[in-house]
Amino acid sequence: MAVSFKTLIIRFSSIGDIVLSSPLLRALRVKFPNGQIDYVTRAEYAELVKFNHNLNYTYEFDARSGFEGLRALKTKIKAERYDLIVDIHDSLRSKYLRSIRGVKSVVVDKRIVERTMLVKFKKNRYSDIVPVADRYVETVQSLGIESDGKGLELHIPDEILFGVSGKIARLQLNRFERTIALCPGAKHFTKRWLAERYAELGASIAQKTDAKVLVFGGTGDAELCAQVVNHINQTAGAERATDFSGQLTLLETAAAMEHCDLVVTNDSGLMHIAIAMKKKLIAIAGSTVREFGFFPTNKEGIVLERQGLYCRPCSHIGRKQCPEGHFRCMNEIGVDEVFARATEMLRPS
Repeated sequence: MAVSFKTLIIRFSSIGDIVLSSPLLRALRVKFPNGQIDYVTRAEYAELVKFNHNLNYTYEFDARSGFEGLRALKTKIKAERYDLIVDIHDSLRSKYLRSIRGVKSVVVDKRIVERTMLVKFKKNRYSDIVPVADRYVETVQSLGIESDGKGLELHIPDEILFGVSGKIARLQLNRFERTIALCPGAKHFTKRWLAERYAELGASIAQKTDAKVLVFGGTGDAELCAQVVNHINQTAGAERATDFSGQLTLLETAAAMEHCDLVVTNDSGLMHIAIAMKKKLIAIAGSTVREFGFFPTNKEGIVLERQGLYCRPCSHIGRKQCPEGHFRCMNEIGVDEVFARATEMLRPS
């Protein structure tokens, strides 16, 4: 193939899915070292890829622009004359963008039949568990491209790293033996471990391991994170926890995680950011299961879940409330269990 081979990747959202595409970008760059590799995503997530060294350009789609904005974006894409469009979203928007006459397109296999059978009928028809990051690479396997097995990555500009280091320095972390990150938020209720348990866990870790606790989340997690931080500071002492929810961009959050010894999180976008930053990680899973391909695959990460529940999984993305009313998948994961695993992972190797 010509060295000028031009490839476009489409993934509009969300945080985790975009971070999970980083091995695909790396593999494409190895295949086409002199080619043009571009990416389409929503504007609010663009920072996760636009600094990636394996990309040439990132199209930032403003969802508020509606169909007119999407049509204008398609016009730009059409003018670029791509040789290949890699659709790893397979949504109505991405279908529209990739429908350009004369341009070859390949589409991710989401295992929709297997997923539906497991969620709706609790019949496990997965022949194997393929992580989503590998499914994305699988999309271009016809080009002779394979995963390099190096995992997720984020490319963070030096100015962001330096800026976050300044904010972290003001916390004087050298006063503490450990620095722990808690990420209690998630877009959907059934993917969130109870806020009061995050609060109790943070207080126990702060008191018993002499740790500083940093709490991360988006603007929508502010109330939740404040509840966790207030309890920790009231229980373990003032300034033992700091609330960064809504104060940092996604890449700034990743840079701040670099200063942490352990991250405790739900199955959320911040979980994937922590994985990309190669952090020790405890992920607490509720309504989702390993078969969906989103669980951490790095050796530094473990998942705590309640297996064997008749109602699990109830969704592949999460729900507004427990459909059974008991929320056993999260209620049965206690603070003592998470604390025990945390202290185990904090011990020197």
